[in-house]
Amino acid sequence: MTEVEFKVFSGPAKSSDGRVAALRLPGGCELSRKDIDGYTKYVGIYGAKGLAYIKVNDPAAGRDGLQSPILKFLPDDVVAEILKRTGAEAGDLIFFGADKTAVVNEALGALRVKMGHERGLAEGDWKPLWVVDFPMFDWDDGAKRWTALHHPFTAPAVDDVDALKADPGNALSRAYDLVLNGTELGGGSIRIHQSEMQQTVLSLLGMGDDEVRDKFGFLVDALRYGAPPHGGMAFGLDRLVMLMTGSDSIRDVIAFPKTQTAACPLTSAPAMIDDRQLRELGIKLRTLPSKEEG
Repeated sequence: MTEVEFKVFSGPAKSSDGRVAALRLPGGCELSRKDIDGYTKYVGIYGAKGLAYIKVNDPAAGRDGLQSPILKFLPDDVVAEILKRTGAEAGDLIFFGADKTAVVNEALGALRVKMGHERGLAEGDWKPLWVVDFPMFDWDDGAKRWTALHHPFTAPAVDDVDALKADPGNALSRAYDLVLNGTELGGGSIRIHQSEMQQTVLSLLGMGDDEVRDKFGFLVDALRYGAPPHGGMAFGLDRLVMLMTGSDSIRDVIAFPKTQTAACPLTSAPAMIDDRQLRELGIKLRTLPSKEEG
């Protein structure tokens, strides 16, 4: 897409933080313009500015077998490559996302799930899978610094401090999630066990030596004495029970569901505490002055 003159595609394709991705919808040619506009509006929730598409009437006919307002911007070799990579068949529709990588991933990922359920393409069999190769960092445009995508104690995929410093944007982490039919059941990571690597990661996150010492000095010091490689993961049992019972929400299966205000209808928690408990905790309540007094 970098050679395409269509700026909607070439811009993100040439950008280091951009991406152009395609999503094939089997039998999607039957979608009306109103349907497509509805999906375009839907991806806007995730920051997408639009949703380009190509209807594949007859892939064997090449360009003549396609229908799309963007075809005039795409050379024949690019069109052929799109059909090849997507494996498009007659009657399919190809959606495109072109923007920053994070926006494209979020928008097309959500669209894939929505169309899969709405058009009966989601399979009912249980098919668990591992999600791996998470990026180590994410760039915060507002703060102009890297942030930890998982947490700052996740180990990078390679134990090379210099390589991590040289290219943090392309670094992968040793984090993993277990997903079952679109629901995350558990996740975890391998932790950093080397002091120098931990200091490097914290430094890349914008922490100076004094801040590292103040907040995580105990950890950095402990790792200097040696720690074995270690990690783990945690499962959400309520999520698994939700899937086993065919429920749509974990609120249907957890023992004590909370309301949106975090209140428990069964135990009436949180409840008021008495003066004795306040004294034990060293808490003193102050009465705010009334508007007349203030």
